[in-house]
Amino acid sequence: MPLKKPQKSLKKWTKQKWGYITKSDSKKPRRKRGRYLPESVRKSLSPSQKSATNRAKRKASASGKRKAKYSKSVARKVRNA
Repeated sequence: MPLKKPQKSLKKWTKQKWGYITKSDSKKPRRKRGRYLPESVRKSLSPSQKSATNRAKRKASASGKRKAKYSKSVARKVRNA
């Protein structure tokens, strides 16, 4: 029986190596952590994009939000990953 579209997506997602942009973030409290992204996206971001997206995520977390919007360029890379 072939996999349905959501199952294929989940299978692809689980094979990606996910982690924080900054390696030390895994030891920090949740509200002080940055972005959690696939390895391919982390490697493709420039240093300024990494710092900007981490800053946005930390600002949203500090204000009590669970999600922070991606910038357009980062969103495009995450979508294509």
